[in-house]
Amino acid sequence: MNSLLTRRGVLIGGGLCTLAVCGVAGCSSYGPEDAPAGPVLPMTVPTSDVPVGGGKIYADHKIVVTQPTAGHYKAFSAICTHQGCVVGEVTTTIGCPCHGSKFAIADGSVVNGPATAPLPALNASVSGSKVTVR
Repeated sequence: MNSLLTRRGVLIGGGLCTLAVCGVAGCSSYGPEDAPAGPVLPMTVPTSDVPVGGGKIYADHKIVVTQPTAGHYKAFSAICTHQGCVVGEVTTTIGCPCHGSKFAIADGSVVNGPATAPLPALNASVSGSKVTVR
């Protein structure tokens, strides 16, 4: 068996290449080229859409608008700072469905990890019955 391409060599080489490709793909995370785009701004929503002590997610715009106390509106990016998922619910906190991170509705700070950074705050202003997010 003086052949450079033995059956065993081809099988081992093919297996190693497959492991290398699968390992790289399996450990990937969001990079600059595949991360979700940021919030779509500006945006205006009716104040009546945002409950006191809660909020509403505008997934198409990647924005969360909250009303922690009556008449005080806040806005945040809806992109979780852990791995870039769009948050999925607002109760007394803003929750991410991917890994369970929770953020405060008053300031976007982390209430429960694995996220370690707060949701980025956006500028929310009220005029009449509309909240404008910039």
